[in-house]
Amino acid sequence: MPANLTPQYKKAEELFRQAKSTEDKISALELMLSAIPKHKGTEHLQADIKRRLAKLREPSASRSSARHADIFYVPRGTAAGQVVLLGTPNCGKSALVAYLTHAHVQVADFPFSTAVPVPGIMPYEDIQIQLVDMPPITEEHIAPGQTGAYRNADMILVVADLSAEDVTEQLDICLNFLLERTLIRPADADENDELYKRMTRTCLWVATKADLAGPGDFETLQEMYRPRLEMMAVSINEPASLGRLARRIYELLRIVRVYSKLPGKKPDMDQPFTLPTGSTVQDLTCKIHRELTDKLRFARIWGPDKYAGQQVPRDYVLQDKDIIELHFS
Repeated sequence: MPANLTPQYKKAEELFRQAKSTEDKISALELMLSAIPKHKGTEHLQADIKRRLAKLREPSASRSSARHADIFYVPRGTAAGQVVLLGTPNCGKSALVAYLTHAHVQVADFPFSTAVPVPGIMPYEDIQIQLVDMPPITEEHIAPGQTGAYRNADMILVVADLSAEDVTEQLDICLNFLLERTLIRPADADENDELYKRMTRTCLWVATKADLAGPGDFETLQEMYRPRLEMMAVSINEPASLGRLARRIYELLRIVRVYSKLPGKKPDMDQPFTLPTGSTVQDLTCKIHRELTDKLRFARIWGPDKYAGQQVPRDYVLQDKDIIELHFS
């Protein structure tokens, strides 16, 4: 029986051929396995993909020790989202992270002053967002394992120095890096293609040192890259611009904040639960404790779209800043 491989499978196969890291190879093989037609003619191919996946996932001693020594693995802790920065030398990444998070980042005028990832916490209203400063990339060099940090992040913040003469070269280096590793969609790709949805990451492009740039420089840069890239101009000397940046990062993370309330008590407004936009009451109970889902009887909601204390079903889609009271059997 012929395999009759689909276009989606062939795209996933091409992504596998292009993959440079173990994480990317695993992701591509998983996509191949999900896209392959399931019939007798593909049984041998399915088995081969599963064999390759098992080998890549194999917890051998050498791979385990390499995992423990992976300097680019950054735990996100309790942060509502993880945003990893990308840029060329001296683009302003470290100064941005230092200002927004007060992390101990080395800010210097010489290139490659950042040699390892440096995480920091950016407070935004009543939640915390993790920003991770990364070693710079060049056209010729990227540190082994660095791609994995971008693949594991919720979002990538691409930084370029707006005041530099080579700002377009900086952007092109970053753009090529992201395209080659399928971290953003190619211009001709369908935005609803499930393959790219799984492989790519949300990106926001930030032009730093806007106060040192010439009049109209940012608008010219925007015009050159529109509509492919969403850009913002900021300066650490203009706090309002950094406030707008923090707001946009929060929006692009696509999360909602939900506050818990015990029956007969005031709601806890200090530490909200954070969930992906589109999450339901049932998703919240799973986040609190998986075993609670089966015990949930009903929930009451206080929020902008409901009257106070309205009873809602478990598939109710939570809105940002909803207050929820869960009732269990």
